[in-house]
Amino acid sequence: MDPSPLFYQAGPALPEVSHAQGVYLWDENGRQYLDGCSGAISCNLGHGRDDIREAMLAQLDRVAFTYRTQFENAPAVALAKTLVGITQHQLEKVFFVSSGSEAVESALKLARQYFVVRGEPQCRRFVSLRPSYHGSTLGALGVTGYQPLEAPFRDIAIGSLKVAGPDFYRHDDADDNRHVARVLANTRAAIEAAGPDTIAAFVLEPVGGASTGARMLDRSYLTDIRALCDEFGCLLILDEVLTGIGRTGAWFAYQHYGVTPDLLSTAKGLGAGYYPVGAVLSRADIVETVMASGGFQHGHTYAGNPLACATGLAVVEAIERDKVLDNVVARGRQLAAGLEALKARFPWIGDVRGLGLLWGVELVADAATKAPFPAEQNRFARITALAREEGLLIYPRRTLDGMAGDHFLITPPLTIDAADTAELLTRLERAMQRFDRELAAATPMNATTL
Repeated sequence: MDPSPLFYQAGPALPEVSHAQGVYLWDENGRQYLDGCSGAISCNLGHGRDDIREAMLAQLDRVAFTYRTQFENAPAVALAKTLVGITQHQLEKVFFVSSGSEAVESALKLARQYFVVRGEPQCRRFVSLRPSYHGSTLGALGVTGYQPLEAPFRDIAIGSLKVAGPDFYRHDDADDNRHVARVLANTRAAIEAAGPDTIAAFVLEPVGGASTGARMLDRSYLTDIRALCDEFGCLLILDEVLTGIGRTGAWFAYQHYGVTPDLLSTAKGLGAGYYPVGAVLSRADIVETVMASGGFQHGHTYAGNPLACATGLAVVEAIERDKVLDNVVARGRQLAAGLEALKARFPWIGDVRGLGLLWGVELVADAATKAPFPAEQNRFARITALAREEGLLIYPRRTLDGMAGDHFLITPPLTIDAADTAELLTRLERAMQRFDRELAAATPMNATTL
């Protein structure tokens, strides 16, 4: 077979996908895989849905593409109104894009232009967490805190002020409240040292994604970050590219915490893997200020095109009609219980954390000290390969700023049922049993830890 002209990231040769249905995919050899990570945490309604297909075909029969400066289109208007509605009108303006990186980049540029228009051009810096992931375009990469992704481009990306967020698994403070207080104090000190009057916005994920393995925040932290932004006069941008559109059991993860952002980016689940579509949602006054100056100096060719928005609208309507959020809550409880049972069985599972159908499993060499496996062992890649051999797709990354630590995400389609959730856990257990045997075989007989 001739080598493929395609290139992505380094890794083993991959099988060619044949077809998919529900939460399963098959390769060209007929091998079945349970989609335990919704592709890239994006195929939120599973595969092969007739209702989404019919909505796309109906729009194709009308018009697939129009440019946003030449025509408005009904799907874009309807989807924008729907998104505003699911924020309870807390965010009243919508700007469509085609990807998560574009959504974050657009939010950064909107925040920057807002301050320029207000006569505050010194507000040019952003604050974000380390570790974090916000996208791969240069602006979004600048607020990303993940060393391997940053390293080749650090000299050409405009980096943000990186601060640590809470880590409820690894901290050594007296309790979680004191940990949050210390993190907030350090954040305040970092902003004050940098100059609060230079900060345009604080950017964060309300629940961590691939960079942290679903590391959780809490209400007190988010409430105080919101207050800190208000005190310093900067904006709060929540990156819900991964967590938005139902992944955590609410339309948006911030709704669990009672904290409202000024800007919000979302993508992935909005198109549910059927067509690329994302959005920036904003407070009305921010947009009105920018538009009064001559308009938002930004845009993408495919932004808000009819086919993308018709797809997104069909996705949101399906989630509402089929009570998918209720399923996320129920299946999330089932998945959490199953993962906790596996943690109790295997001592190298250091932590299980998450919300709804967004769960991270962190692996450690020593459960007592929480020491990670040596980075060169690539344990995150090995357990992913074993899971694949058992017919289960999971999503791996390094936990500690991309340099060390091992975790994987379990993020199945939001439509997964109880039986397939049980099957997911069964396949994961088989992979873990094999992983455990490999660890035992590699451990000297007199070793006291993994």
